[in-house]
Amino acid sequence: MTQEPGAGAPGRNEDANQRIDRNWGELLQELRVVQTGIQLLAGFLLTLPFQQRFQDLSTVQELDYLAVVVLAIVATGLLVAPVSFHRAVFRRQQKEWLVLAAQRSARLGLACMAVCIAGVVWLIFSVVLGTNAANLAGAAIGLFLVVLWFVVPFAARDR
Repeated sequence: MTQEPGAGAPGRNEDANQRIDRNWGELLQELRVVQTGIQLLAGFLLTLPFQQRFQDLSTVQELDYLAVVVLAIVATGLLVAPVSFHRAVFRRQQKEWLVLAAQRSARLGLACMAVCIAGVVWLIFSVVLGTNAANLAGAAIGLFLVVLWFVVPFAARDR
């Protein structure tokens, strides 16, 4: 059974405003965790072209690198966007919209982050062990993250 963010929660003695405030606070805590992770990954990726071995990358590896940099930046943007959303609607009684928009942005950011991480794993394995190992490792990590971050939570929600 799914509920709207503003609806009273079963088993809780809270009104719609209290629930939406709690939802916003919980979402902010979650975003703090993933923002740090993707920002560290993006920062690491931005330093790679300045490493001596970067010149040894194949064209496919370079394209993967550029794709994961873009994904890291897009994920960062999506995961930080709720701050901008909040500033835009601050004191305008639009917290329900804020929570819904931030939730969607967070989901998209997590999806970009999952693909980015799988792409980084692919790049590392391709440099160290070659394309076959990279394909296996990238696909395995991508599948693992999709199951852990999307399939399991949505299955639990729909129970």
